[in-house]
Amino acid sequence: MTEIMVYLTQYGYIALFVLLALGILGIPIPDETLIATFGGMIAQGYFHFAGGLLVTFLGSMTGMLISYALGRKVGKPLLDRYGKWIRMTPSRLQSTEAWFRRYGSWSIILGYFVPGLRHLSSYMAGISKVPFSRFLLYAAVGALLFCTTFLLIGHAVGYHWNEIAVLIKRSSHRIGLLVFALIALGTCAIIWWRKKR
Repeated sequence: MTEIMVYLTQYGYIALFVLLALGILGIPIPDETLIATFGGMIAQGYFHFAGGLLVTFLGSMTGMLISYALGRKVGKPLLDRYGKWIRMTPSRLQSTEAWFRRYGSWSIILGYFVPGLRHLSSYMAGISKVPFSRFLLYAAVGALLFCTTFLLIGHAVGYHWNEIAVLIKRSSHRIGLLVFALIALGTCAIIWWRKKR
């Protein structure tokens, strides 16, 4: 965490973009903590919210697009061979495949909020040959929700962002499940409403 702070302090938006793109690709960088920390720095006046949102969105999308392209061009053998270097174990890969088969394109949006799935959802979309236009739409919506949520959390806690960053890192699974539950509830309500009509 200290090294990330040093990079953010010295290189600002560039460090945020690069670290987030690498984190989405699967390099062990705590994405939620990174964005929330930057949100705290925005609250302290070091950066601007609009700039932070734009850069986090672009960093997330860059990581997702590279991951999608790798999945489309190289496929599953790359993960089978080199996945262990970025903590993609065979069991994690298997559960991600099952998740992707079950939820399809929605897993691209939901995947942002589930550590582990975030790193593989775009890759699986590439392997599954999801049309690029559909992937781009779902990835953009997911990135916007993900970046806005954690920037706002970091911004809201302001000067206490360091302690909150540790808390977010510990409870990112719970936050992801909560967001997933809210999206699932909303989807069920819309389906129920449409059937009623």
